[in-house]
Amino acid sequence: MAAYDAIIVGAGQAGPALAGRLTAAGWTVALVERKLFGGTCVNTGCTPTKALVASAYAAHLNRRAEDFGVVPSIAVMMDMRRVRQRIEAIVTESREGVQQCLRQMERCTIYQGAARFVSPSQLRVGDELLTAPHIFLNVGSRPAIPNLPGIDTVPYLTSSTILALDSLPPKLAVVGGGYAGLEFAQIYRRFGSEVTVIERAARLVADEDEDVSNAVQGILEAEGIEVRLNADCISLRFDGEDVSVGVNSIDGELEVPASHILLAMGRTPNTDDLGLEAAGIAVDEHGYIPVDDQLQTAVPGIWALGDCNGRGGFTHTACNDAEVVAANLLDNDARNVSDRIPAHALYIDPPLAQVGMTERQVRQRGRAALIGIRPMTKVSRAIEKSETHGFIKLLVDAESKEILGASILGTGGDEAIHCILTAMYSGMPTSLLQRAMHIHPTVAELIPTVLGNLKPLV
Repeated sequence: MAAYDAIIVGAGQAGPALAGRLTAAGWTVALVERKLFGGTCVNTGCTPTKALVASAYAAHLNRRAEDFGVVPSIAVMMDMRRVRQRIEAIVTESREGVQQCLRQMERCTIYQGAARFVSPSQLRVGDELLTAPHIFLNVGSRPAIPNLPGIDTVPYLTSSTILALDSLPPKLAVVGGGYAGLEFAQIYRRFGSEVTVIERAARLVADEDEDVSNAVQGILEAEGIEVRLNADCISLRFDGEDVSVGVNSIDGELEVPASHILLAMGRTPNTDDLGLEAAGIAVDEHGYIPVDDQLQTAVPGIWALGDCNGRGGFTHTACNDAEVVAANLLDNDARNVSDRIPAHALYIDPPLAQVGMTERQVRQRGRAALIGIRPMTKVSRAIEKSETHGFIKLLVDAESKEILGASILGTGGDEAIHCILTAMYSGMPTSLLQRAMHIHPTVAELIPTVLGNLKPLV
């Protein structure tokens, strides 16, 4: 049996960062990874999908060349093998960088294989039995596969397996109008596929405000993507040589024919094969491991970080989880997960970035608030780039003048919103941003303008 100060299960975004902090503090660490270093983000998430977004943007901009006075010599054609080769090169470099960093880390021992609890302080990895007083679970998540009629007989794609395609789907049906589904829908439409998005809710990205959802839908439809709302996917079946998605829908056809089906219906945590019962850990109804505000489970000495704890499904929340744990264990700094401000982005083009409270949440709060909105058609930077879809929306407490939340749908919005996020963390009133001198021409320079034209939220 090999004894360590800590065992980290999973080399996703939280694991390596925490290993670095613990080993630098003199701890001995065993890090277990059963498959690919870097986790979802590096291998099947952020890195490959944003590389795809870049290729799709290049194709889209090429088709719009004449809008900028550029006459293209040939029509746009996609070489999907080269697209895939580019992605694989980027992913491989990132994955190998994570692995090399861990293998060179002093006091860190790497074990490759599946980990399973034997007791609250022991894990078995293959023939090895590891023990430690501190165990950190960073096991991530995977695409959820619904139990639909035909699911076992009809080929389908997930957000992971679609990355292996080296040919263009003639007709792609995307089941799910959330973040992953919409990114792939726009990517493959820009590559040249016919694309239909099937969403069971009344609007796309339904957790966002209604005006945001409507604007996102308008952007996608303007590019030729068909959107089916209030359409619950109820079956998959073969339709001749192609496949078909059966939907329960008030409007439209009850069958959506396609050459390929992408299931983008959420994710499920990788907690079902850890032997959690041997450690005395119970998961919730969705398979997530409940944790407290400092990410400790109900069992002393065991923490859960990243996607598997249900406290945020993003790379940045996983990285922040590692910071919270390290601060409490090593720095005598009582940081809490509840202290962080929610922040996320949808990487369609133009991107959507949202921080803090939505307008709906502000209204539900019941306190007086102010709102400011500016369309991207009145943002110089957007006009100069001929990318004027979207808007900036800010929500402010009427009494304290603190920013409550913001949404930026538009070019550069995923970067510009960080000055708002920083101001929110400072706890300062809107005057902090209004008195700052921003660079022209940028999207961020209009944030003080929006704050100077706030109106009561009624």
